[in-house]
Amino acid sequence: MRAVQMTAPHTLELVDTPVPEVGPRDVLLAVSAVGACHSDLHLLEAPAGAFPTPMTLGHEVSGRVAEVGADVTGWSAGEPAAVYGIIGCGQCRACLRGLENQCRVTPVGGIGLSRDGGLAEYVVVPASRLLKVGDLDLTQAAPLTDAGLTPYHAIELARRNLRPGGYCVVIGVGGLGHMAIQILVATTAVSIIAVDTSDEALGLATRLGAHHVVKAGPDAADEVRTIVGPAPDGADAVLDCVGVQPTVDTARSVVATGGSLMLVGLGGGTLSVQPSAGQLPVPMEVDIRMPFWGTRAELQEVLALGERGLLQADVTRFKLEEAPEAYEKLRNGEIHGRAVITP
Repeated sequence: MRAVQMTAPHTLELVDTPVPEVGPRDVLLAVSAVGACHSDLHLLEAPAGAFPTPMTLGHEVSGRVAEVGADVTGWSAGEPAAVYGIIGCGQCRACLRGLENQCRVTPVGGIGLSRDGGLAEYVVVPASRLLKVGDLDLTQAAPLTDAGLTPYHAIELARRNLRPGGYCVVIGVGGLGHMAIQILVATTAVSIIAVDTSDEALGLATRLGAHHVVKAGPDAADEVRTIVGPAPDGADAVLDCVGVQPTVDTARSVVATGGSLMLVGLGGGTLSVQPSAGQLPVPMEVDIRMPFWGTRAELQEVLALGERGLLQADVTRFKLEEAPEAYEKLRNGEIHGRAVITP
């Protein structure tokens, strides 16, 4: 079968590789769609030895069951499914509570992260990682497994502050941010402020239900402040879906006392949390979190939103052999919404 593999740091290649064998508790999935995520770029740019090579990338996966292992029940050939990509240890206290995204043994283990992923014609996954998708289009189901799940989890963590009449700022209307806006529209009654460098992205934010849009830049925090009011008031929640230094600075500058600050993006920005007598890095009582993916239960809820038409990825499609091009466009900021590869 064909697969797109990271064969060395900074190297992505289309290769021929055997169809993987199915273990007794596994399912062989004929891959329908795979979302291209910035996290894949982090894997590619990591130093040698940080991740196994060669490895098939792709952790946002949907497809149809091709074969089931001898001990698998509840699935049959031809059924559509979405993949929950995290594989925790299953034994630590976090995993036992269903919080595999907080696994204390293998914190970044999973499909396309520590074992072969979905950028191939077939992928083997443990049957426990599959979720039903009903009539949901599989091209939509794939990005919901991360680009939908991650902001959903962040919003759940900030839920106590997302009260009717409040404000939520979403910084970055890309793969994660455009999903976050839809989730907020579907599950809250807050006023949504979208921030981005791109006029096209801000137009998408407006179409998806954002109440205000602000162009990112040196004056972005001041413009947000004209909407949410002066400190110590401000945005009840801020979702930074980018994470570079300017967006982190904007986020901390506009969050209200007692608000929630969710550092969702992994852009390398720094937020100091060391207080001093003369200056506080963030207002008092602010809850700062670094959300990671989400739980299987949350993914089931995200898929339900998708099935009901309340959450839809803005998709740009690529063929399997075009995957390197998709990642290059993603690296250059040329993808609005989500790039989806369809083997």
